[in-house]
Amino acid sequence: MMTAEHTTSSGLARDVRADFPILATDLDGKRPVYLDNAATTQIPRQVLDAVYDYYSNDNSNVGRGVHTLGMRATDRFMRSRERVRAFLNAAEASEIVFTKSATESVNLVAQGLGTQVVSAGDEVLISGLEHHSNLLPWRQLCARTGATLRIANVDEHGEPSLDSFRAKITERTRLIAVAHVSNVQGTVNPVREIAAEAHRHGILVIVDGAQAVAHRSVDVRDLDADFYCFSAHKMYGPHGTGVLYGKAEHFERMEPLLLGGGMAPIATYEDGPVGARPPLRFEAGSPNIAGRVGTAAAMDYLDGLGRDAVGEHDAALAARAAEGLRALGGVTVYGAQAPLGGIISFNVDGVHPHDVGSHLNTFGIATRTGVHCASPFIDTLGIVGSVRASFGVYNTMEEVELLIDSVRTAEKGFWSTNHPNERFLKN
Repeated sequence: MMTAEHTTSSGLARDVRADFPILATDLDGKRPVYLDNAATTQIPRQVLDAVYDYYSNDNSNVGRGVHTLGMRATDRFMRSRERVRAFLNAAEASEIVFTKSATESVNLVAQGLGTQVVSAGDEVLISGLEHHSNLLPWRQLCARTGATLRIANVDEHGEPSLDSFRAKITERTRLIAVAHVSNVQGTVNPVREIAAEAHRHGILVIVDGAQAVAHRSVDVRDLDADFYCFSAHKMYGPHGTGVLYGKAEHFERMEPLLLGGGMAPIATYEDGPVGARPPLRFEAGSPNIAGRVGTAAAMDYLDGLGRDAVGEHDAALAARAAEGLRALGGVTVYGAQAPLGGIISFNVDGVHPHDVGSHLNTFGIATRTGVHCASPFIDTLGIVGSVRASFGVYNTMEEVELLIDSVRTAEKGFWSTNHPNERFLKN
């Protein structure tokens, strides 16, 4: 738990670093400085122990088994769903659907509800900085239905505003999809206000929270979005587990993406209705039980630290990194002066971002380079890509200073400005 001595960002990091075994790894004589948290966070012992305990003591399948292990596995699975409900302050556990990723969650809404809501001549509205996972499903939906995909413009800092959404809402707008926090530059979007404006026009709102839940408290009833999704591996949990929150009335009319065991209480050889009540209707097949257990443990871990304290820590690191990099000269940091989402993106003048990332790796610093699966937004900035540094609970101010000092040594012209493998950089 947080105490007075942990009020500084480095204090929080020092308190938790021992929880993450990978941070003690020897990488060619260096300890990792892991600044790639927007792609994947590292996993604390508490989560690793929970997954190990499940496999060691309760491993079985869930559902109709009446033997002891089956009932214990089912109990842990059901408790995991309730833990997610509490984490998001959803009204009912039935409003929580487990998926394999935020990407699958968005596709589930697009394919299971989109065709009921969107038809020829209608419009789907997204922001100009969306991840491909919150762009391509809607682009496909529009292509299939004859609808039009519209984009809410970003300002000179590459950020959308409530007014930019208002300007694009028409009487044909049926859906709005927007990221809570941009995965490129940490922009925190006004999703509560967007949802309120949309609902005044009878428009559904889907929020991609993949970059939000690790950095801030999320109350889905307060945000009032119709759907909210995220992945566990970006919030100190295991890979292969995602969450889709949806209001009960929407889940009741949604069609399942997959059919099979677990989602149909009975089946016949004749045509007829298929599917149980939500949430099981959308969870065909044997579930990733260990992933659900690990997700619940990751939520316990974050709440034990205090999500507001974690958010303040991550924002302080990002703000210092942006300030220090801008002060170097010859470095462009994209987005607002004081980023709040724990993410910054930057470029060194005359040096390809991939080469900067490779240079930083020689200091043991892990960053992400390329277009960050948001190529339309990167194109609006007029760049081939960027270097992204993203921060987590175990990062320290000392690591931020090392990042700044290491970028200083990435001299203009030291590497090729036309990298030979542009295809790699576009991933």
